[in-house]
Amino acid sequence: MPQLLLNGIAIGCIYALVSCGFVWVYQSVGAVNFAHGELVMVGAYLGVTASVLLGWPPAVSLVVAVGAGALLGLVFQRVAYRPVRGRPALSFIVVSIGMSILLRNGALAVWGPDPVAPPDLVGGRMLRVGDSVLSAHHLLIIVVTALVFLMQALFFAGTRLGRRLRATAEDQETAQLMGVNVRAMIAWTFTLSAALAALAGVLVAPVIFVSPDLGLFIILKAFIAIVIGGFGSIAGTLVGGVFLGVIEVLTAAYVSSAYKDVVAFALLVVVLLVLPHGFFGERIGERA
Repeated sequence: MPQLLLNGIAIGCIYALVSCGFVWVYQSVGAVNFAHGELVMVGAYLGVTASVLLGWPPAVSLVVAVGAGALLGLVFQRVAYRPVRGRPALSFIVVSIGMSILLRNGALAVWGPDPVAPPDLVGGRMLRVGDSVLSAHHLLIIVVTALVFLMQALFFAGTRLGRRLRATAEDQETAQLMGVNVRAMIAWTFTLSAALAALAGVLVAPVIFVSPDLGLFIILKAFIAIVIGGFGSIAGTLVGGVFLGVIEVLTAAYVSSAYKDVVAFALLVVVLLVLPHGFFGERIGERA
């Protein structure tokens, strides 16, 4: 049971990291970025390229992949969002879907269709706790996620840039009247959210086979986690992600792995019917 719970929490932490960046963009521009999952996929492939093909140390591969992911997020903002800024949210949604298809096919052309599974960041080490043997990589995922959410809270509350980003997410017009460079803050949001997506991709790569379809799989699960936790709530992404991850792992262990996705989507329907605002967030569509 401890190993199962650890696996579930670790997978849930990946969902939480992906969901967090997804929510940042949603709060900042008021629209959903459907290409966010592909940013996770590209980050995973960048980590694979650095660690496996180039033979770089795991820590270096992680830093390079996250840095490249951040740069990709900035390019994405310039190419996909800036041309449609000021238009209805549907414009960016359509563009993000197009970018999702472009990135997926680009990954297919560059890395091929075959799934790959790189070695984990801690060399496959296992830790014995009592009668249980726990994966050091899963523990690493949990620790990194905890640090990211802690640093995020300190960043938004205690830094000038963080407060400006939060003001932009709350109300762009008011923030601009107060002297905030809204365009720059949106660029920062896309950059940081893509860096977070790349981090999630590198961490999940040894756990789930990396393929061009990884982004679609991961963003669907992240979206369910967001709805469970509360759309628009950063704290909710962590709770929703961990909750979903544990439910999936327990379902696979005690029922069947064939039903874990069914249970995840059934859980989504139940939450929408019983608790439309999730555990912490606002009702979907309330910001429209």
